[in-house]
Amino acid sequence: MTPSLARTLIVVPAYNEEEAVADVIREVRLRLPGVECLVVDDGSMDATADRAAAAGATVLRLPFNLGVGGAMRTGFRYALQQGFDFVVQIDADGQHDPAYVPELLDRLERADLVLGARFAGVGEYRAGGPRRWAMKVLAFALSRLARTRLTDTTSGLRASGPRAIRLFADHYPAEYLGDTIESLVIAVRSGLRVEQVPVAMRVRAGGQPSHNPWKATTYLARACMALVFAIMRPPVVLREHGVAS
Repeated sequence: MTPSLARTLIVVPAYNEEEAVADVIREVRLRLPGVECLVVDDGSMDATADRAAAAGATVLRLPFNLGVGGAMRTGFRYALQQGFDFVVQIDADGQHDPAYVPELLDRLERADLVLGARFAGVGEYRAGGPRRWAMKVLAFALSRLARTRLTDTTSGLRASGPRAIRLFADHYPAEYLGDTIESLVIAVRSGLRVEQVPVAMRVRAGGQPSHNPWKATTYLARACMALVFAIMRPPVVLREHGVAS
């Protein structure tokens, strides 16, 4: 196990993912031997927690569904308490390939937050309709804000370094799209460096997608509103040994 993996916590937010979560954990442990994997069971009503534990993950169970943002904040707090230097988020549905984790960690040598980016020349993932327009608008706006090219601002495959962990343990947003869009705004406005690594995404291994295709026409408006509200909020001041609003 490389030194960076020894200091890395894989956080898997999971809500009703009993079909896929065990295979995700087993693949993480196979690809990244010795790394600790934490599943945050976000109020699931199925066997997600039991299957994750049986596959070898540490499991924290939330009493009710908080959403990805709430689950990830729990993961960041656990990482901070346990002394991990790096956190990598991997979804519980099997779309994220853990083989990209070492590349994400390598990029943390010069960045604080690294996104695993679709639409960056690797893989064949495609988005259509209003969702595609929203992703383009968000990528343009957040690239300007971060002063670097970002093609996939809603990616859930991301790696956080020590400064980002300290920030997100207290300030990771739980609102809809907050775990992706608003968290990037918070990071950039707190002085964190954000970069991306091209990755390929896979099809879901089980469960139901979080976005209802019949409501895709509302995605653009909600995404833009999330961006506006995030920019309007006061920035968080990141201190050397903590954060302050």
